[in-house]
Amino acid sequence: MNIDPKKPLLQLTVEEFLDLQKNNVPEKKYEYGLKGLAKTLGCSRSKAAEIKSSGILDDAIIQNGHLIIIDKDKAMELMALHKK
Repeated sequence: MNIDPKKPLLQLTVEEFLDLQKNNVPEKKYEYGLKGLAKTLGCSRSKAAEIKSSGILDDAIIQNGHLIIIDKDKAMELMALHKK
């Protein structure tokens, strides 16, 4: 749907407003746990654990006890650098 960018917000229909909101949803930047790491890398959980243990992704992973938070963008960047 094409909406005139100069159209005042108060003149938008509900449909136009909802369309704008759908297009503006940011992609999730973080994954959690080994399952999330495996999903990001497209591998099994055991392979994800192996990669995490190797230290390749240390700059992309924050761990506090059992909680693991992975920065998806940084993890993909580090994997690309490691493959070279």
